[in-house]
Amino acid sequence: MKRARWLALVIGSGGVSAQTPAVPVAPRAHDQVTVSASRASSPIGETARTSSTLDAAALHDFPSVTLDEGLRQHAGFELFRRASSRVANPTSEGVSLRGLGSTAASRTLVLEDGAPLNDPFGGWVHWNESPQPTIHALTLVTGGGSDLYGSSALGGVIDVTPETTIPARLQFSGLGGSQSTYDLTGTAAATGRLAGILVAAESLRSGGYRPVDPALAGLVDVAASVLSQTGRVEMGRRELATRRVFLTGNLLNEARDNGTPTQTNGTRLWRYLAGYDLPDTPIVSGRLRAFGSDEGYRQSFSSIAADRNTESLTRLQRVRTQELGATTDATLHLGRLSAIAGADVRDIRGSDNETPFSKSIATAVQGVTARQRFAGAFGELLGTAQGWAGTASLRVDRASNLDTTLSAGTLAAGPTRMALADRNEVVLSPRAGVVRALGPRAEVHASGFRAFRSPSMNELYRTGQVGQETTQANASLLSERATGWEAGGRFTSRGRVPAVGHATYFWTEINRPVSAVFVSQTATSILNQRQNLGQIRSRGVEVSAEVHPLPAIGLTLGYQYADATVTKFAAQTSLVGNRTPAVPRHSFTAQVRTESRRLGELTLATRASGQAFDDAANRYALAGFYTVDLSGRRTLARGLEATFLIQNLTNQRAQVARTPILTLGSPVFAEAGLRFNFGGPRP
Repeated sequence: MKRARWLALVIGSGGVSAQTPAVPVAPRAHDQVTVSASRASSPIGETARTSSTLDAAALHDFPSVTLDEGLRQHAGFELFRRASSRVANPTSEGVSLRGLGSTAASRTLVLEDGAPLNDPFGGWVHWNESPQPTIHALTLVTGGGSDLYGSSALGGVIDVTPETTIPARLQFSGLGGSQSTYDLTGTAAATGRLAGILVAAESLRSGGYRPVDPALAGLVDVAASVLSQTGRVEMGRRELATRRVFLTGNLLNEARDNGTPTQTNGTRLWRYLAGYDLPDTPIVSGRLRAFGSDEGYRQSFSSIAADRNTESLTRLQRVRTQELGATTDATLHLGRLSAIAGADVRDIRGSDNETPFSKSIATAVQGVTARQRFAGAFGELLGTAQGWAGTASLRVDRASNLDTTLSAGTLAAGPTRMALADRNEVVLSPRAGVVRALGPRAEVHASGFRAFRSPSMNELYRTGQVGQETTQANASLLSERATGWEAGGRFTSRGRVPAVGHATYFWTEINRPVSAVFVSQTATSILNQRQNLGQIRSRGVEVSAEVHPLPAIGLTLGYQYADATVTKFAAQTSLVGNRTPAVPRHSFTAQVRTESRRLGELTLATRASGQAFDDAANRYALAGFYTVDLSGRRTLARGLEATFLIQNLTNQRAQVARTPILTLGSPVFAEAGLRFNFGGPRP
């Protein structure tokens, strides 16, 4: 007997929580009310924010190896580079939503259980950080989110919801495939009447592939690969059904080869999180989080000869970062009116020690020690009346760069130190929105906002290199400021072909965006410097639809059009009118899911992306591409499941970057294995 998936329809892409009868819709990605859309500790109703949720099943079924690959189900999601984190340098893994682009730093804030996951030094995201069995769901909230979350939420928020119930279970999986890849995971959980413990671990190793275009590759070009291990321990106690007290520790240990024998990097990142959720009452709910991290990051750089047959070491970097922070919020329910208030603080201390080399001999020492502190408070009001819903929120932030000391000198004489003046800024981030229900199956919404992002320590103080493209730091960078608005609608259909669809027009203008601006070039290398680029604007539409044409078939479609261009830049007026780097105008995704007793569950996914440029001057074009992927799983016996995936069935390698050497994405990739599940829920 065919088993249909049931999706509860929710009216409104902003999250109207009306109780509408459920209909059988198979797709797993859907818009709905989420905590991250409102930052309330319990659902509160309409928020006029566009959000999309991927549950554990959607992530599990999609043909992906890493978390960022799974997020590509969303048409507007893109990393700074087109490559997967399976092979990409971590410093190229910033998130772009709604065509706003990114540099090494992400213009989207990534959270897990209320604590930030963006790298405290660089702002990028370590997508292998959390063992995948510990992820319960992902929610993408597109559009400015600084009114609730402060810096880094300029383009939106991705909220990772972890498993919190800790049901007793024992799970193992072992997968292996092409490119010398294996992925091993294990989860063990035990629970008592009041407390439980969860232990999870994952080890991912991929031999990768040679990223440089074969027509340009030389003897120094080898595979870009990764070996990562991550582990998590969570202890929790429940005194009441809705009260949660927990302590979590997470470790990421990762080593990467970046495409040549000399160019490597590695990360060791410890994170700690403690939390307390107040017992929910009809009137008040709330939560408290305290978090910290300790990170060591290393990277080596080289200069490659024009024939790409030899390379020489040019620089070694060692970065150490420590972070402490806390966040709290409370929600007050007063009939048709709800009020939310909260505050958070984050203190980051970092150091970057560098050793330049000439002809493989160390020639000097350079370094920086610095501190950043972010503190903010916010309030939000939500109300409903006669088919209308409105939201208004305001946040004030103080962002500080403190105790910065630059050092430079020769090995013989030692470094000379220079202190930089402290810098502080106070930023107000307002937002207002309205939702209007048009009967039981349709609604329209509109909202406007201000948002900001402070430069990371990496952008201010550290010189970076990807391939043969070097980008210099700039300690004078100012924060990015964004103004935007959106308007859209949503409908549901409960006819013979149940469907859910929504469309949103968006317009966002960023003043002083941080971008890598061209300085000089040789035949084999490019030199850039980070600068505030004047102004960029992204405007367009995002559209999604979910259709269930047959009882056992579900179809999900997504499309984004983003016209992202430079609108002002006094320092280089020739850049005005150019397209924002790494942002395609057209992005399209589609997934077809089917299941049967004989074949099990199959997912066919495709993604298409239009042309993009790899630089602010638009000299280096990256051609459009499409990929077709397939995954499936079938139950063999109680608790035993076989699974497989094939990525890039057509073997079309996407153009990832021109630095100026052209690098490419993965060729066809296949993986298969077994999963054992004893107790606990099945994804």
